[in-house]
Formats: sequence, C-alpha cells, structure tokens
Amino acid sequence: MYRKLYYVWLTIAICMLYTLYSCHSSGGVAEEQVPDTISYNFNIRPILSDKCFKCHGPDASHREADLRLDIAESAYKALKDNPSSHALVPGEPMQSEVYRRISTKDTTEQMPPASSNLKRLSPYEVELIHKWIKQGAKYEKHWAFVAPHNYPVPQVKNTTWPKNAIDNFVLQKMERANLEPNPEADKERLLKRISLDLTGLPPSIALMDEFLGDKSPNAYEKMVDKLMATPQYGEKMALHWLDVARYADSHGYQDDNYRTQWPWRDWVIHAYNENLPYDKFITWQLAGDQLPNATKEQLLATGFNRNHKITEEGGVIDEEYRVSYVTDRTNTFGKAMLGVTLECAHCHDHKYDPFSQKEYYQVYAFFNNVKEVGLQSTVGGPETYAKNPMMQISNDDVKKILTFVNKRDTDKLIVSIMTDSDKVRPTYILKRGNYDAHGDQVEAGTPKSILPFTNNYPKNRLGLAEWLFNKNNPLTARVFVNQMWQEFFGKGIVKSSGDFGMQGDLPSHPELLDWLAIDFRDHGWNIKRLVKQIVMSATYRQSAIVTPEKQKEDPDNTLLARGPRGRLPAEFVRDLVLASSGLLNPTIGGPSVNPYQPPGLWENATSGRGILANYKQVHGPNLYRRGMYTLIKRTVPPASLGIFDASNRDQCEVKRLRTNTPLQALVMLNDPTVLESARVLAAKLLQDKSTSAEKITKAFRLILSRHPQQKELAILTSYYADELKTMKKADAEKLLTVGEYPVPPNLDKVTLAAMMKVVDTMYNLEEAITKT
Repeated sequence: MYRKLYYVWLTIAICMLYTLYSCHSSGGVAEEQVPDTISYNFNIRPILSDKCFKCHGPDASHREADLRLDIAESAYKALKDNPSSHALVPGEPMQSEVYRRISTKDTTEQMPPASSNLKRLSPYEVELIHKWIKQGAKYEKHWAFVAPHNYPVPQVKNTTWPKNAIDNFVLQKMERANLEPNPEADKERLLKRISLDLTGLPPSIALMDEFLGDKSPNAYEKMVDKLMATPQYGEKMALHWLDVARYADSHGYQDDNYRTQWPWRDWVIHAYNENLPYDKFITWQLAGDQLPNATKEQLLATGFNRNHKITEEGGVIDEEYRVSYVTDRTNTFGKAMLGVTLECAHCHDHKYDPFSQKEYYQVYAFFNNVKEVGLQSTVGGPETYAKNPMMQISNDDVKKILTFVNKRDTDKLIVSIMTDSDKVRPTYILKRGNYDAHGDQVEAGTPKSILPFTNNYPKNRLGLAEWLFNKNNPLTARVFVNQMWQEFFGKGIVKSSGDFGMQGDLPSHPELLDWLAIDFRDHGWNIKRLVKQIVMSATYRQSAIVTPEKQKEDPDNTLLARGPRGRLPAEFVRDLVLASSGLLNPTIGGPSVNPYQPPGLWENATSGRGILANYKQVHGPNLYRRGMYTLIKRTVPPASLGIFDASNRDQCEVKRLRTNTPLQALVMLNDPTVLESARVLAAKLLQDKSTSAEKITKAFRLILSRHPQQKELAILTSYYADELKTMKKADAEKLLTVGEYPVPPNLDKVTLAAMMKVVDTMYNLEEAITKT
C-alpha cells in the first residue's frame, strides 16, 4: 500500500515539475507575466513584424497565401486556401489559425516555417497573442500617428528621489523591474557632465572651485543657469542642427567648390542663444521668405533649405539636378521634423508606413517652386560661392540687422536662401522616381495618416509650417523632444530617432515622451526650458557607475537606472584638448578654417578646379578654432573628425554613429593638435611656482575635470621622474617641434618634453574624452 502511495505521489510530483517547466520553457507562460491589457502597438506588432511580416506583411512580392497580418481587414477575412478558416477570430484564440499555427507541435504546420529561417515565437510571445485574440484582437493606428496623450504624472513608492516629473515616469518603470536608481554623481563628475552637455567644453579650474565651494542647496541649478547663459551654449546646441541641416562649406559632387553658407551657421548659434522658440526656429527656416514683411534675418534662416549639394559640373542635365535638390529638401523635411522615412515613397508607395507615392510628391510640391536651376554656373570665383536665389550681406547689415554674423572684411558676402517663383511650377508624380517620367499632376499636401492638410492652410511652405505646428500634429513635438533627449542621454526615448514609423523602435518610455511633448508645446516651444528640465532631473544626475546586477538586468540602460556615459562627439574631442591647454580661440562664428591635416588628401581627390583644389592650412589664432568651425569639404571631410564619426554632411543626419576603433587611439596619440596642446600646457605648468605633483594635479583637473586619486598621482609623478632621467636632449628637441605655437625659450627642453609626455598620457586616457 505504501509503495503504491509512493508511486502515486511520485507521479504527481513529476507531472507538477513537468507543468512548471513547460510554463517557463516550451509550453505556456504564467498568467502574471503577461500584461493585463494587451496593446497591438506595443505588445503584438513587434512580434508580427519580427516573425510574420516577411511572408504576411505589406510587401506584395514576398506575400504568401494572399494573407496580410499588418491590416485588420485581411487578417479577419476567410483564408484564400481554406474559406472556412480565418487567421484571426476576435475573442476566439482556438478558432484563429494564427494561434493554432504558432502553438502547434506539428512541424509541418508550425509558423513561421523552418524554411523561413525565422525564429519560432517564445512561449511568452505565444501567450501574448493568445490573450490579445481573447481580448478582441484589436488593431490600433500606429502609436506615432496618434496625437500625444496627456498622461498624469505617475505616483511612485520612492517619493524622495524625483526632482521633477521626468523622474516619476522613469522611476515607475524602474520600480516595476525591481531596480533602484544610482545615487547622484559626485560634484566634480556632475560639473564635467553639464559643462560638456551645455557648452561642449570642459569646466575651468575656477568654475570647478566655485562649484565645489558652493554649499547652497541650489548650487547645481545656479551652475546650470550660468552655463546656459554663456554664448558657448549656442555653439554646443547648434552642432546637432548642423548635422540635421547637412551644413557644409562646399557644394559637393566632383568639383566640390567653396560655398559661403557660414552666416546661416552664425544664425543658428544666435537663435539658440536667444532661445528662439522652436516653432519660430523651424518656421523661419522652412518659410521665412513667405512671412509678412520678412526681415533679412528671417530670409537668412531659410538657408537651411539650400544647404544641400549643388553641382557645378558642365554637361549635366539641368532638370535632373534641379529635381535632386527638391528631393533632398523633401527628404530632409521628413526626417528632421517628422522623424519618418518619407524618402521610401519616392519611387513607389511606402512598403511599411501609410505614405503613398502620391503623398510624397504632394509634400515635394511645397519645395518645387524655388527660383533655381539644376546648373547655374560652373566652377569660378566668388560669384559662384552661393547660388540663386541668394542674398547679399553688407557691412551695414552686420552693423544694424545681422549683428550676430561674424563678418570682418569688406568683401561682398552672399548666401543662398529661399525665394519662390511668382508662377507656380506644376508638380507631377515621377514614375519610379525618374526626373523625366511624369505621371499624374498633384497639388501640395501632406500624408493623411499623420494629419490631413486642410483648406485652412495656404498651399505653400508657410502653410506647411502651420500644419507642422498644429496642436493635433502627432509628430512635431515628439520628434524634437526625442532628439534633445538623445543629446543628453546618448540615445532617444525612441532609439531610431530618424524613424518613428512602423519599422522604427518603440519608445522605451511612451508616457514620458508624450508628457514631454505636450509640456514642451504648451509652454511655448521653449527650448531652454526643455533642456533645463532634462539636466535638472534626478535621472540625468545619477552616477554612471554600472553594477554587475544592472549590467545583467539592463545592459543597454533602457530603464535609465544609471547616468549617461559616452564618448564626446568628434568636434568636442578637439575642443576639450584645445580648451584644457589654453589654446582655444573663443571667437564665435565666421568663416570656417583649415587646421592641421595630413598632406595630399584634397589634391588626390579633386577635379583640380576651384579654391578647394589644394589644402591651404591657416596659421595663428585660426589654427585653434572650435571643431565646429573646421571647414567641411564634402568629398574629403576632415580626417580627424571623420575618424571620430563626425558627419560628412552629405545628407540629413539626426543621429551619428558611435564607433570604437584603433584609428581613434592613433589620432589621440599622433594628431598635431593633441601633441601641440600637450606641449603648450606643459610649458604653462612649468612656469608655475609649484611642485611637480601640484603641476600634474593641475593638468589632471584641466583635462579630466577632477582631482586625481593618490594612486593616479603617484603613477604620473613617477612617470615624469622616469622621463626626466631617460629623456635625451635630441629626442626632446624633436618632440617639441610639433605645432606652430612658439616654445618658451627660457624652459629646459628635456624638462618640457618630459612634462609634455605626462600631459599627453592624460589626453590619451579613455576618461578624458568620455562623458561620465
């Protein structure tokens, strides 16, 4: 009897273990793991896109069984090969072929089939679809095409941590994942972070001492306000927009001659410093020329639309290139301001997003009436440095109107701007995108899936700007807020910041994104207010230290349970080196310059025509301008900046790649700017009346923005002593020849070379060029 009971209990135990194992590995999922309410956008569509749309999606050329699962009508209708069955039967998972096929053990019926090379759905994904069907299998309009919802600020358990509403949204997600936020970063690292993020420059020692000595409860806020009030704030903010606007100092294509669009760059810096509201910032750039009684500043702002490449090569087909210019402006508008891949509808209807080819050319029509031609002139003198339509900036303009333009000479200065023809140029759908294959004629309009373009708007670029800032436009505020978040955290709430469409990433914190978008819009599109909100948050102020637990639970820091960390943009790497050494020329604006560059780069990649045929390095203070003022020749962009992933400005770029390559280490070890900066800083240190340890401590603070630990200081002082002993005079003299800045004649060359190597070592620490 006991033996029988033993086997009964053993059988029950085995069955329970098997059931438990099945729920967590291959059969089902415990009910509490699945959300109470299943969202098509956030729970189901990512699964279908990853596992099903290859054969049952919008691409007709790869569609199987005439079944589309991306639209409800097709998913609900009777199957073509089996009219008695349906892919989805709302409320009835067991009668839905989708659920039956993804849950069956029969390999001949499993979906996706093994031949597709797609992974099978996980038990969790199967259960999500089961519950979604049970709840009615409701499809939803794509989240990004629905106006932002005004979510209330959530309640959290840890009520002492949040500094503002941002933190409540972030902490709510952390608490659900059983994570705790990092403590606030120490004051030295916090100051370095906000100084780099708000000015693109490291803090001075005076600024460090001021912040460390300020014990008031609002010391951090005071420092934020101080940094945002500096003119360098505008320079830092402008760099991202220069990528978006594909700003460069050459026309592009083979000849790639010089252009004078830099006054537009001066305006962008000025606009950020003056805190021009975002709606005006964009409206002036899109349609400043169409504003009533447009000022010269508003006309200059429209240079945004003329930053695209322009040919100067004889023999081209005029209309082909004119069409390419209009296409560029259309694509840039879609990516920069709507955050969508509108360009995918240039040749055919968009395969994933609800944009037809007709709608693409309706947007195209807004930009198709500019007084321009495909080829205005071939390579020549200053008269070709801007193309019609253009505006001349006189010395009188700079004195009275465009006071922010850094024009220092009396030469004629011309800038390409926007002006439309009096007669409307007809716009046609271009079959397969070919410039000369006219299809149906269309009028200016916008994708209905985003927001219809009603008769209330004028059918011009000013009307397009009004449509963009309509309260019901679902994308405008979200897209810019996301770009700003990306600037401070390294990635946006929507990681694919240039694609809010069907194939883009879902927002990690959708409620926060909507709250920020509405708050930004309802407070007058105030950019400085938005920036301050972000940097004042406890989320931003966290230490960037990664614990093993957080690395395991959230390796990509999606839940923001630690502070932002990442390498500086290319231009700011240069700026940090120049600023810490004291070499930086703080002049704001003006023409771009040619600093040190390896010989032969331009000469080996040029047509041999124009003033950019040969590289002419500048001298004196212009050698030490900020990185954003380095001249960008599109066909041969600056090598040292390109190695650090700077944009070559060929097209609109809302997010730079960030790589880690050996070439970057070689730049820091060998670039003349880095070596010269190390030499100049070493010379300044040696002229201080202080001990070697004090000199090294000062350099450490200037470069890494913190005091060295005793171990770090001991290693560096020991290295300096070793170099003093082993350095030969001939080697020292050779080392000191780098760069044009004069070597003080009163310093011992061996001592200077030894200190230079110590400083150069600090520049080559990973921490030096990393925001932590």
